[in-house]
Amino acid sequence: MAVKQKSGDELTDAIDRLRDHRARYQSPTGLRFSKVSDFMRKTMSVLFPQFSIDDHADVNLDDQVVDLVQILSGLIQKAMSDLSEAETDALARDFVTQLPAIAESCHLDAEALIEGDPAAESLEEVIVSYPGFYAIVVYRVANALLKQEIPMLPRVLTELAHQRTGIDIHPGATIGKSFFIDHGTGVVIGGTAVIGNNVKIYQGVTLGALRVDRAAKSTKRHPTIEDNVVIYASATILGGNTIVGQNSVIGGNVWLTKSVPAWSRVMFKACDTEEVIPMQPKNS
Repeated sequence: MAVKQKSGDELTDAIDRLRDHRARYQSPTGLRFSKVSDFMRKTMSVLFPQFSIDDHADVNLDDQVVDLVQILSGLIQKAMSDLSEAETDALARDFVTQLPAIAESCHLDAEALIEGDPAAESLEEVIVSYPGFYAIVVYRVANALLKQEIPMLPRVLTELAHQRTGIDIHPGATIGKSFFIDHGTGVVIGGTAVIGNNVKIYQGVTLGALRVDRAAKSTKRHPTIEDNVVIYASATILGGNTIVGQNSVIGGNVWLTKSVPAWSRVMFKACDTEEVIPMQPKNS
């Protein structure tokens, strides 16, 4: 196929149009997945000895924490360029003081997974290999940073987990203790969702909004899930006024847009498609 050569004028015009396009955007922060991923990897190393073996061989915890503060301070400086180095360092140190509480919450999440999944052999297996656990850890880190009013970084963190696991948890969601996500692919949890303690969620579950409306940005758009609720695969629960009462079970494929009281069992009513019709072999 013959390739038509572009003239110098055409290339110049294309460059000018691209320059106009790029001018639409303010100066980029410089926050990139590679840098945010490095921060999360170092955070995992501080929280869990299973990761520090590889990432910080022969490095004591004091030095790991100093390293983490420096990395986070640099990321905050990119996200909040109007702050001084002393201010970004103070925010980074404040985050690190929250790590013991985050570590305890994550340990309860890991225990919930090993207690709720018969296939789990050990806490170490859950910590190093379960996508649901990784997504929850990233959420808890991102949520702490969001509460410090650090822009963009929390969202980039949860998107990092989303790309790695297929689990999309907005950092603004409120999630209680001993949270369980098994398998996890396709789970979506909106930013105003409220989840209580000891909640179990399986793959494909959506806790979403009834409609997408920018005007409703500051309102509660996502459901509330009370304590000890189990939500099975591919269930969809929508709406800021929707409350799933404690100790309820929501079955697979359920579509729920209204509240249910405590101790409810909501099941999808299967269609009448259970007849088995044998197939004839092609070469019979």
